[in-house]
Amino acid sequence: MSEFLVIVESPAKAKTIERYLGKKYKVRASMGHVRDLPKSQMGVDVKGSFEPKYITIRGKGPVLKELKTAAKKAKKVYLAADPDREGEAIAWHLAHSLDIDLDSKCRVVFNEITKDAIKESFKHPRKIDMDRVDAQQARRILDRLVGYNISPILWKKVKKGLSAGRVQSVALRLIINRENEIKNFQPEEYWTIDGSFKKGKDTFQTTFYGLNGKKKKLQSENDVKEVLKKIKGNDFSISKVTKKERKRNPSPSFITSSLQQEAARKLNFRARKTMMLAQQLYEGIELGKKEGTVGLITYMRTDSVRISDVAKQEAVNIIESEYGKEFVSTSTSNPKSKSAKTQDAHEAIRPTSAFRTPAAVKPFLSRDQHRLYRMIWERFIASQMAPAIMDTMSVDLLNGDVQFRATGSKVKFAGFMKVYIEGNDDQSEEKENFLPDLKEGEKAKSDTIDPKQHFTQPPPRYTEARLVKTLEELGIGRPSTYAPTLDTIQKRGYVSLDNKRFVPTELGEIVLELIVEFFPEIIDVEFTAKMEKDLDSVEEGQIRWVSIIDDFYKDFEIHLDKAEKEMEKVEIKDEYAGEDCDICGNAMVIKMGRYGKFMACSNFPDCRNTKPIVKEIGVKCPKCKTGNVIERKSKKKRIFYGCDQYPTCEFLSWEKPIDRPCPKCSELLVEKKLKKGNQIQCSKCDYKEQHQQ
Repeated sequence: MSEFLVIVESPAKAKTIERYLGKKYKVRASMGHVRDLPKSQMGVDVKGSFEPKYITIRGKGPVLKELKTAAKKAKKVYLAADPDREGEAIAWHLAHSLDIDLDSKCRVVFNEITKDAIKESFKHPRKIDMDRVDAQQARRILDRLVGYNISPILWKKVKKGLSAGRVQSVALRLIINRENEIKNFQPEEYWTIDGSFKKGKDTFQTTFYGLNGKKKKLQSENDVKEVLKKIKGNDFSISKVTKKERKRNPSPSFITSSLQQEAARKLNFRARKTMMLAQQLYEGIELGKKEGTVGLITYMRTDSVRISDVAKQEAVNIIESEYGKEFVSTSTSNPKSKSAKTQDAHEAIRPTSAFRTPAAVKPFLSRDQHRLYRMIWERFIASQMAPAIMDTMSVDLLNGDVQFRATGSKVKFAGFMKVYIEGNDDQSEEKENFLPDLKEGEKAKSDTIDPKQHFTQPPPRYTEARLVKTLEELGIGRPSTYAPTLDTIQKRGYVSLDNKRFVPTELGEIVLELIVEFFPEIIDVEFTAKMEKDLDSVEEGQIRWVSIIDDFYKDFEIHLDKAEKEMEKVEIKDEYAGEDCDICGNAMVIKMGRYGKFMACSNFPDCRNTKPIVKEIGVKCPKCKTGNVIERKSKKKRIFYGCDQYPTCEFLSWEKPIDRPCPKCSELLVEKKLKKGNQIQCSKCDYKEQHQQ
């Protein structure tokens, strides 16, 4: 019989840990929470001291029964849920359900699932941290009070199935505010003058800088004409050459939010997918008979950038052997986290062993698991490497009063860039731009002077990466809340994704308008950020959780009463689809379903005819010549193009067809999406046209 029972959340985690602990330990999984607030009622005593009413989650009865039986047979029970607020709360609920003394040292935490970390953690069990439990409980009760009070009002006044939450409402507001900025944006004209210059056999590019040594903006064609009049001939003198050395430091290892952002940029992963894959890598992967099941990364819900000394040394050993000692960082300081308590509890997201290289574990991982692991491994190694050193050069060229400027840079020492370069939303990598060896007093000739008209562009819509970054900067939510929040606003039909960017729907705008009018504090950024700080204070033992709820509910109850009495019913009229039902002859209307918009008969429920919305692109089918090419979506919601005569005609293209033939071979032209815009190219030969930004 096993002497000790260890309870974790998931079977994968249980399997990994049991290997390290030996025969005296039995490891079982609770499958997440075993108790929660009831779904059928509020479950919070708003008339008293906000006491929550917890019940066993439906379907968890057999799991709990098995755990109780195992606990009775064990000499001691250890609760080894994840090392965050949620994990602490799971441990607390388990302790209540299994009658474990809360004053006993039953809680075990570890940041990584490796043999050394597991064995070390069991040497130092502790009591359940009630401050952390209270912080999680306060968040849960706040969300319940908001959701279970506002949602029923929205059901009555707008439509069934709607919801309103603290974080999701702020996220929705950010998306709609950005859409309004785009709609109200007034483009402003501006011009640039680019110059191609020659010095001997060398050619280099410059841009107009200013007049009489002062920078000048070109806001109209007249401004450009004035400058061009001042240029006499094509001889320019090199008036100033500035050479500098610039250091570029590596980014720290990932935290939850930066992992989600970078996975979106570099791997095209949604936040939910990133966290699912990271969970798998954390809980354990089977690496063959020699190593067995091993956790490959540290805990993936963290806002700490701290790295352990052992992990640092492993990275140093790899960097020295692969690249040389000069590539090792000379900095001895550890990056600072947001709070001292967080820093003590967690590390950044990193490989559990730097010696498990992406190449070594590749045979045991799925393609997406490997891509995420490689990114985490490379970012960690790069974070311990020396800064990159760039040689920069700036050259001013004069023709009378007219000044052009050329800038160039080249990598003098690659440093961390040998391994990893952080992406961003606009440019994934910094490119080198070489200039010839130019000296002050020398002459250069202009080859071409090219004025170009431009217009300022509106701010871009939010991608998942941009939105996560903005929420983090504003202090809204926590790393673990971002993925489910973005998921919720899409499932509710408040936003849709267009070219991987969030676009608000009419329903989303209606819901936000009502929340702004009747519950302004819910979507107030400063209020929501302050609430997060208050929850942190509860975790640090500085504030009682009941006082936070009480302060919030006093005003919230007044707003609820006003909304019940004054919020008018909103009628969302169905949009006419432009055709009649081919069964009963009534008008077809556009409806919003789980998987997007579709056409349905307005005579529902007497007529249940539905049809998909067909989006024609104005191109005849190149295969059958009679059908039209339409836009479709695969089961994974990827857009493709096919003939409307399917299955008679099976034409299919992942790229959008163009309504003209290739001038070179007369085959089909398609529009291919690239990172920096779209490109029209032939589907058969090598013909390509210039990028369309």
